[in-house]
Amino acid sequence: MNLHNKATPSAVTDTPAKSDASNQPPPLGDLNLFTSDVALGDTVQREGGGRAAKALTAFGQICGSAANADLGRLANENPPKLKTHSPRGERLDVVEFHPAYHALMDISCAEGLHSSVWAHHATPDASPKAGAHVVRAAGCYMAAQMEAGHCCPVTMTNAAVPTLLLQPDIAAEWLPKILPKAYDRRFLAFPDKTAVTIGMGMTERQGGTDVRANITRARPAGGKGGPGTEYILDGHKWFMSAPMSDGFLVLAQTDNGKLSCFLMPRFLPDGSVNGLQFQRLKDKLGNRSNASSEVEFHGAHAWLIGEEGRGVPSIIEMVTYTRLDCAVSSAGLMRSAVAHAIHHAEHRSVFGTPLIKQPLMAEVLADLALDVEAATALAFRLARSFDRATDQRAAAWRRLMTPVTKYWVCKIAPAVVAEAMECLGGNGYVEDHTLARLYREVPVNAIWEGSGNVMALDVLRVLQRDGDVVETVMEELKQAAGDDPHLKAAHARLESILQEPRLLDVRGRTLVEGLAVLAAGTILRAHAPAAVADAFIATRMGSIPRFTYGQGLDWADKTAILARATPNRA
Repeated sequence: MNLHNKATPSAVTDTPAKSDASNQPPPLGDLNLFTSDVALGDTVQREGGGRAAKALTAFGQICGSAANADLGRLANENPPKLKTHSPRGERLDVVEFHPAYHALMDISCAEGLHSSVWAHHATPDASPKAGAHVVRAAGCYMAAQMEAGHCCPVTMTNAAVPTLLLQPDIAAEWLPKILPKAYDRRFLAFPDKTAVTIGMGMTERQGGTDVRANITRARPAGGKGGPGTEYILDGHKWFMSAPMSDGFLVLAQTDNGKLSCFLMPRFLPDGSVNGLQFQRLKDKLGNRSNASSEVEFHGAHAWLIGEEGRGVPSIIEMVTYTRLDCAVSSAGLMRSAVAHAIHHAEHRSVFGTPLIKQPLMAEVLADLALDVEAATALAFRLARSFDRATDQRAAAWRRLMTPVTKYWVCKIAPAVVAEAMECLGGNGYVEDHTLARLYREVPVNAIWEGSGNVMALDVLRVLQRDGDVVETVMEELKQAAGDDPHLKAAHARLESILQEPRLLDVRGRTLVEGLAVLAAGTILRAHAPAAVADAFIATRMGSIPRFTYGQGLDWADKTAILARATPNRA
């Protein structure tokens, strides 16, 4: 027998090539993350970012491409490495990243996600572009779906600018290197860089969230000290994010015990490396692409931002912008998880019927889609308030609703992603699939820049110090609730909580969650299709208790909800 006779089938060629992939959904690749997301497009238009639809469409194609998804995979499979010493024993204190990580940074910085809202500072007396924060939020929402880890230095660089602006001479020096839509990965002195990124270090091992317990010390380098002058810092930071940044905003106690904010560059003006000694990279849950470090300062030089003793108010400027990004990225990660779950259900059959047509699966997916749209609506409503900072009502919304939005959106994200993973079954539980990485990532935003209790305490602080702010927001929510019985009842419950100040300390989370759900409900009532708004309001503010997804929607138009949420647009 001629074994090479092409007419004779072999055991291998007799087996269908795709038999092992039977009833397996195709990859969700080369997807435009903007045009495939109806709720995102509607939200951006509504909140003032419609002018950028063309640019966001182009960026959505980039973020949703299979090639860039593979960059995300490579960056997470090849985590950064800390090099503390050279072979000769000299201090190096550098972190090496995989080229895929740098490629992702190139993409997001080229889009201006690290600085675009501050671009007007390049021109004297210029005004910000209309809807700049909403447009940037849309970019961050999609970049997080591409790969979340690299978004950390992007977020912090953007958020550092308002703190730097508190010290005009320092801002004048650093902004020209922050504003370019570029990323310069090189470990070089500031004058030699074409672009820079900024990191942050607040927490210490003995204090955690209580930054006033910081023991890092700062003494003036030239005697007197004062705003914009040089200090010498000794101490440590338990978490120093993005350690290869070109500068860091850090907190330290001055000699007279005043907690103050400083800009600490990696290189000194004479070109030598500053006294930052990285002890280790944290073996953290979540993405593996980015680095978070533990660091010690040994005679490190830093420059004071603002007055001594104004450290917390100064760095809170940065924290506020970071909290917005936490909410936006969590909404984006939820969208990615639910889009993958819907795609899976659309392409997999059970008992001869597409999985998405099975009543229980449709109920679960539609229920998840409601929270994604609500989270997106609430996060972008917050972004709009940043765009309208000079408007009194917008400023009130921003002050009260930043911690509220950050709390609720980041808190619901793990449950959403876990349920979406369950829709895929075992396929979602392996690292080959995007869902596993999303699931590991989503807890971080509820912890970063203030855990749930810190957000609740921040809201209570607003109640104590800015009663007019609360009154303004509550009046706006009352007007938005209109005659809807569920929304009116939810508003009344919040009013009753506010009338019992002695119990607010233990009802902080109840108040915050109530504000978030009511605000989201009013936005959906005003702007979302009735199928979405009615289902969200009835199930999130009704009287039937629910502890898991997939309940209470037997009456709802699930087909309409899922048609809006599917990533597979006709």
